[in-house]
Amino acid sequence: MPTRSRTAMTGTEWTMLMVLGLVWGGAFFFGRIAVVQMHPLVLVFARVAIAAAALHLYLLWRGPSFRQVLPLALPFFILALFNNVIPFSLIFTGQRELGAGLASIINATTPFWTVIAANLLTADEKLSWNKLVGIMLGIAGTGILVGPSALAGLGGPLWPKLAVLGATLSYAFAVIFAKRFKAVPAALVATGQLTGSTILMTPVILFVTGPETLVTSGADIWIAVLALGIVSTAFAYILYFRLIASAGATNASLVTLVVPASAILLGVLFLGESLRGFEIGGLALIALGLITIDGRVFQRR
Repeated sequence: MPTRSRTAMTGTEWTMLMVLGLVWGGAFFFGRIAVVQMHPLVLVFARVAIAAAALHLYLLWRGPSFRQVLPLALPFFILALFNNVIPFSLIFTGQRELGAGLASIINATTPFWTVIAANLLTADEKLSWNKLVGIMLGIAGTGILVGPSALAGLGGPLWPKLAVLGATLSYAFAVIFAKRFKAVPAALVATGQLTGSTILMTPVILFVTGPETLVTSGADIWIAVLALGIVSTAFAYILYFRLIASAGATNASLVTLVVPASAILLGVLFLGESLRGFEIGGLALIALGLITIDGRVFQRR
């Protein structure tokens, strides 16, 4: 029996994507506060450790039992490596030399690499014209959205750009690898991945930055870190793996187009920031890209 190819997402899947983009867009707020006092690698460790602890408590309360996925320990470590440890480290390293705007544009190319990898490595997510055109529109919209800040680091060294690009390739591999967990409840997949990430990051904290760095931040910083770990990581990854299982790898990777838009809109709503003309144009282009990817408007016409 031939494998059914994924086409347009359902209304529920689009809602999940938008909520996930909003939650991960909020991570910029929490991260912006925490990174002022906390070393980036320490922040990565705190984020995944808090999220893993929160998810284990959730499983103890609601279930299912984490014991049933213990035989999947090796795949979870692989997923943790390519979905957390490698990309987080590469992005933080690259952003030391690279402007946040240019980094966000490079990160928004994740769906492009995902659709190419999915076309080569999967049987049910083949390349289509509307996906490719829509992704290109979304990347262009992200470039317009970040505006002049995209020029920061444009003429700098090549290695930080390659670092962030490497993170997007790692994300593309991870989202396709995560398809193998389709039959596993999303809460278990998120818990397994973040537990693996915590274990992998522990020696980094012990031998690279030192464990004392975990206790040098103030209470306000830890409030931001807790929000980052519980809301923007634990809850977000449950939603993310549920979206992968339902909508497929390529569709789930589209969240990287939504995140910059949601971050700017949150700034307008809660930080009193103004929405400039070029940002409205970028948001419109991203919306057009997502409509093109969905494809149903063109089918009706």
